[in-house]
Amino acid sequence: MSPREIAILVLSAGGVFFAVVAAIGLIRLPDIYTRTHSVSKSETFGAVLALAAVALTFGNDLSTLKTVLLLVFMFITNPTAAHAIVRAAADQGIEPWTTEDEES
Repeated sequence: MSPREIAILVLSAGGVFFAVVAAIGLIRLPDIYTRTHSVSKSETFGAVLALAAVALTFGNDLSTLKTVLLLVFMFITNPTAAHAIVRAAADQGIEPWTTEDEES
């Protein structure tokens, strides 16, 4: 295995790991605020790692440039969308989960 193939494998595995962490966070966390935080951070990082692996796979090609532009686009839009979702939830009056909710 060449060092390039190892790097692609490590980046892909990292992307899958963070995608799984995002899915677990979405399922396990109690309210929209914690879910959005978990998903926006780990899914963005997982997508960045996966797209970096794709760009490394393509090598020096126009497809690499397109992949890098997509990576930058996702790096900017994912946190922005998460912020908009949380802002909308706060504007609707959705209260964050507390331990008092569990006692009731």
